[in-house]
Parts: sequence; C-alpha cells; structure tokens
Amino acid sequence: MLALSVTYWLNRPAAPSAVFTTITGDKPAMADWRGKPVLITFWASDCPACIKEIPQLINLYRRYAPRGLHMVAVAMAYDMPSHVVSLAKSMALPYPVALDPLGENARAFGDVALTPTTLLFGPDGRLHQRIVGDFDPAILAQHIESLLAEN
Repeated sequence: MLALSVTYWLNRPAAPSAVFTTITGDKPAMADWRGKPVLITFWASDCPACIKEIPQLINLYRRYAPRGLHMVAVAMAYDMPSHVVSLAKSMALPYPVALDPLGENARAFGDVALTPTTLLFGPDGRLHQRIVGDFDPAILAQHIESLLAEN
C-alpha cells in the first residue's frame, strides 16, 4: 500500500520550536538541527504499517545520517512507553526514538493523528513533505538527496 496522502508545500510552513524527549533521556530540539534536513516519523508500536516501514527508515538513516540527515521517531501519546522501549531495543533502532505522552509533539507538527505520518524538513527549517501512510523509499531518498545537496 502506498501513501494515503502526500502533501508537497508551495508556501512551506516553518518547523515548530519543538523539543523531543528520547527514550535515552536526550532532549534534542528542532533548533539544534537547523541547517540540516530532518525526517520525523510519528508511529505506534501497535501499527502494522509503522513496523513494516522500520527497515526502510533504518536504511535511510544509515545512508543519510553520515551526510547530515537528522531523524527522530516519535511514539504517539497512546503508546505505552514500555512497548516503545522494547520495540526500539528489539529492532536495534539506530535513530533517536522519542516519547510524546502528552501529545505535545503531535500537536506542534500539525495535529498528527494517523500513523505512520512522515515529515521531511529542509535545512531552511521549512516543511518539504508530509506523508500519511506508507512512503515510497526511493522517492523519499530522492527528496533527501536534493535537500542534502542544498547544504
């Protein structure tokens, strides 16, 4: 199944000044990543499509993080933290995984309600792509490549 919806922005909204709380206790902020592309995925440990796309996210991270891509997976507020931590460990996720127990990140990024939702921000801090549902890894990789070329 491909994406339920893909939104490309002509008048691209700026990223919110969000701070993430990772399962390791780190607190990266969008402001920390200014000047680099950022991929944010909203997911849940009980979402089959989310679990299915994890290997693709791992591949994207391993391919592009050394070139400057920042990435974070944000668990939905209803997801049990113990499930999130367990899944992150069992799948050896190499990218940061954040908890959002009050739904603050989901609200800040446009009231994200469906999983998976993938957001790609450019080095300028503006939203370039919002994908609800499965993403096409080849197309997403092309977008990341073009944003990395802007650096």
